[in-house]
Amino acid sequence: MTPVPPGPPAGRDLLAGKVVVVTAAAGTGIGSAVVRRCLAEGAQVAISDSHERRLAAAHDELAHEFGARVWSQACDVTVEEQVGALIDGAVRHFGRIDVMVSNAGLGGTSSVLEMTDEQWSRVLDVTLNGTFRCTRAALRQFVAQGRGGAVVNNASVLGWRAQPGQAHYAAAKAGVMALTRCAALDVAEHGIRVNAVAPSLATHPFLAKVTSEELLAGLASREAFGRAAEPWEVASVIAFLASDYASYLTGEVISVSSQHP
Repeated sequence: MTPVPPGPPAGRDLLAGKVVVVTAAAGTGIGSAVVRRCLAEGAQVAISDSHERRLAAAHDELAHEFGARVWSQACDVTVEEQVGALIDGAVRHFGRIDVMVSNAGLGGTSSVLEMTDEQWSRVLDVTLNGTFRCTRAALRQFVAQGRGGAVVNNASVLGWRAQPGQAHYAAAKAGVMALTRCAALDVAEHGIRVNAVAPSLATHPFLAKVTSEELLAGLASREAFGRAAEPWEVASVIAFLASDYASYLTGEVISVSSQHP
């Protein structure tokens, strides 16, 4: 029998009064779950995605429920100018930003034997370079504001573990982990925190479209609970790292996983 996951907990105002920026926030994945978790915790949220039509639909749905607490702007994290415009736009709209959640990433499956330079570079540009661009832009804004701030990057357990066909994605996520640790030390003197989460397996409709049922079932069977994480379960850890409850955590990569080697 397939284990039944619990439902998401009620909000506790962990992020009340904070402005959160989330990339890759449209659709049904972790980014969307992060937005809802942050709103449930009392934040104002700037949502962004490279898919403008999907972003507009997500904004309309969230604005109907949460009103002016939601603002959106399209952003392709591979374009530095668009990343800068996202941060500037959020600051103009809300007056400041307090949290940056860099969630945008790109995967794929290909053996190193067949992988092209284009495949390798595309995954790294979105997943690692994009996270760098968002982290850098947010940190510069936090320093200018002079009142702390938090970055939470979305890494993956594949930054630690090996999986066939994932050399490009695993290398990018390992890079996100290293970026997180080093950036944290660069800005610690400003009272700014930089952390990351490393989910093992979080299922959502998009992942199901690009991954075989057999592979997903095999990965889920290796988890202690016998199931994948729900996106909201990852989002809850991100919300914790974004909150003042994590005030002493920086340069950390938190595994959101029930799988052990």
